[in-house]
Amino acid sequence: MAIEMLYQRDVYGKTLVELGKQDPRIVVMDADLSGSTRTALFAREFPERFFNCGVAEQNMMAMASGLASCGKIVFVSTFAMFATGRAWDQVRNSICYSKLNVKIVATHAGITVGPDGATHQALEDIAIMRAIPQMKVVVPCDGPQTAEAIRAVAALAGPCYVRLGRAKFPSVEGKSPFALGQMQCLRQGTQIALFACGLMVKQALEAQQLLAPEGISAAVYNIHTIKPLDQDAVLAAARRYQGVVICEEHSVIGGLCGAVAEVLAPAGCPVRVAYVAVGDRFGQSGESDELLAAYQLTPQDIVRAARRVREQAATDSKGTQHASRKRPRAG
Repeated sequence: MAIEMLYQRDVYGKTLVELGKQDPRIVVMDADLSGSTRTALFAREFPERFFNCGVAEQNMMAMASGLASCGKIVFVSTFAMFATGRAWDQVRNSICYSKLNVKIVATHAGITVGPDGATHQALEDIAIMRAIPQMKVVVPCDGPQTAEAIRAVAALAGPCYVRLGRAKFPSVEGKSPFALGQMQCLRQGTQIALFACGLMVKQALEAQQLLAPEGISAAVYNIHTIKPLDQDAVLAAARRYQGVVICEEHSVIGGLCGAVAEVLAPAGCPVRVAYVAVGDRFGQSGESDELLAAYQLTPQDIVRAARRVREQAATDSKGTQHASRKRPRAG
């Protein structure tokens, strides 16, 4: 059976239309990118509730805050780089400070934007949005989950950031229904936990299949909500395994990797952790698959990280046993 491949932004546009029919309070704004973000679908259906703000993202966010203060549910879209970088002041001070009902749904996130290059590849957006009080951060793993996430944030009061990719994503089977703040176990395992979000969920699932013939049993978790993070579930899962590999198409600084580490470290969780994420560097132009390989975000990279943490955990275990044998008896 062929795996369904969907553009998350196509699903977003269609879901907006469905929501628009159900709730007249919903309005949509875009920064002259409605063809790319697919908000054009809403514009055709509800032209009186759609606003093209031009290449003026800062004004767009300020306008969104004004409409939200009047009782509207505002969906704002542009590329992730511009939604989080260019308009950060207005997102922080105009939207989040007043806890206004604005949903920032940003497309073209991550390295897989491809040929557009570093200026358009948002690798810091999760970190930027996660740091703002009141903001919730969601990274759906595929098309169907995008629809679930958009419906969920529409029903939720307050600001949200939803991160979508540019390329087609394969649909992931076996997911439980989406619930904001609740991570999903997609595959069971006994030795290593693979924590992933967005496109990297597919990479983690492929890595699990590659690890199985080596005798390494890996569980795969989809952490679609980065904030609020499902802290209790993350901690419980980490304590269950020999090692954890955290996978994201984002900078290793401040995204899912940082969020999970911030939970594990204060709890003193004695588990080995490895990161499969973009290092402290900018993106570059190239095809998506080439960039995933160049930035070490492939299933094979996850396999290598899983092997490494398993070997380290085994060494730790031997060292502990050796030390206990040398410990002098009391008395």
